[in-house]
Amino acid sequence: MRARLEPRGGVSAAMMVLTPLIAVGVTLIAGAILFAALGFDPGLALYTFFVKPVSSLYGLSELFLKATPLAIIAIGLAFGFRANVWNIGAEGQFTLGAVCGGGVALALHGVDSFLVLPAMALAGIAGGLAWAAVPAFLRVRFNANEILTSLMLTYVAILVLSYLVHGPWRDPEGLNFPESRMFEDPALLPVILDETRLSIAAPIALLIVLAGWLVLSRAFVGFQIKVVGQSPAAASYAGFSEKKLIWTVLCASGALAGLAGMFEVSGPIGQLHPVISPGYGFTAIIVAFLGRLHPVGVLFASLLVALSYLGGELAQIELKLPLALTGVFQGMLLFFLLGTDVLIRYRIRFRPRGARIAAGG
Repeated sequence: MRARLEPRGGVSAAMMVLTPLIAVGVTLIAGAILFAALGFDPGLALYTFFVKPVSSLYGLSELFLKATPLAIIAIGLAFGFRANVWNIGAEGQFTLGAVCGGGVALALHGVDSFLVLPAMALAGIAGGLAWAAVPAFLRVRFNANEILTSLMLTYVAILVLSYLVHGPWRDPEGLNFPESRMFEDPALLPVILDETRLSIAAPIALLIVLAGWLVLSRAFVGFQIKVVGQSPAAASYAGFSEKKLIWTVLCASGALAGLAGMFEVSGPIGQLHPVISPGYGFTAIIVAFLGRLHPVGVLFASLLVALSYLGGELAQIELKLPLALTGVFQGMLLFFLLGTDVLIRYRIRFRPRGARIAAGG
């Protein structure tokens, strides 16, 4: 017998909504099997990973804290993915946003003004936008693959950050550790919930989600993104400029990633050091697809994926499991999501090999 995939007649809209939930369910089952294979009680392990981290007010605040950069980055990526523009370098844009925003904080050290944070935000946006403009230019001018160029620039951004915190921006009173001086109060985001680290970045992320929904559902550029993504030929016939749209979505996604980077260093971190992100820029790709490239879906997906970060940290502390378990769960989630996506578009047919040969295949 030989298995082959045959296209279905159409894709069910209901299944497009349900498949992320199915992928989550299958991931939980696979996780239970994994925990059992490692010698842990599956029920207790899953409780420790997915429930216990958010069983307190502080835990919920940490969930929103980690979901904030994921949602902001994933909204920008979703715009590009809808238009078939593949920005895989959000991690680098996140890092450059942190570098530029942090650089303003260090330059304005000693300045007590409410304008410090807005200046940092603008610098973070500019840094992420500029880093995304490089693959946009290469794609439009030389038809270079933006997947490769944006991804390679990520490692350049990380090296730039490493150079700065090991060199000119290293704290002279930091005992030679590779980190900048701590930011002063005017350069730190206001905390909105006492005795937690949850800052004003969380409600700003909600506003960005709302703005993303309005752009896609009400704005003309949102209509252009949909048309270019679904039918480039129709977009060309309608007079939509593909090059202009490439610039728009790449720069917008870079700007949002840069803003998220600035929020990270001016919020929970409070300084620059060699590792700013636990992989938010890459994980946001999973968030975008799990949320079906829709801003509201992205919001809920960011909360779920943020929970995997918290669960991984708690499992490391209480179960003595490696922190890499977080990546395992995120990888399984993406794998099962892609698998369910294939199955709603194609059906599996089994045919005898002899019949296939007789048919001339």
